[in-house]
Amino acid sequence: MRIGRLTDRMKVGLSLVLIAGSLTALGVMGTLAAPQYTVSQKGREFHPGQLTIHPGEAILIVNDDGDLRHHAYIDSDKFSFDSGDQEPGSKTLLTIPVAGDFTVLCAIHPKMKLVVHVK
Repeated sequence: MRIGRLTDRMKVGLSLVLIAGSLTALGVMGTLAAPQYTVSQKGREFHPGQLTIHPGEAILIVNDDGDLRHHAYIDSDKFSFDSGDQEPGSKTLLTIPVAGDFTVLCAIHPKMKLVVHVK
């Protein structure tokens, strides 16, 4: 009789572990499925030069220039962002939490411009 009880307890414990693992996997999959956009900095330009996203979606800004440093920033009444100096090969994540139209500029190369429409 004791062995039967132990087996039932083990079944319940194993079930809980499997449920917890499934929920964790679903959470990870949900995170991976979240839209993310990649913008390249190369040749003193942002590629693409314009994006439309939703509030909270992530933009990965990649310095693809082999020998140029960049410095992306946004300065608006609604939202501010400053990447700091971005060495060649570096990546910076930008998430804009509010709706609006924002211009991402490079503090080092003033002609660089990325327009982000957040709807």
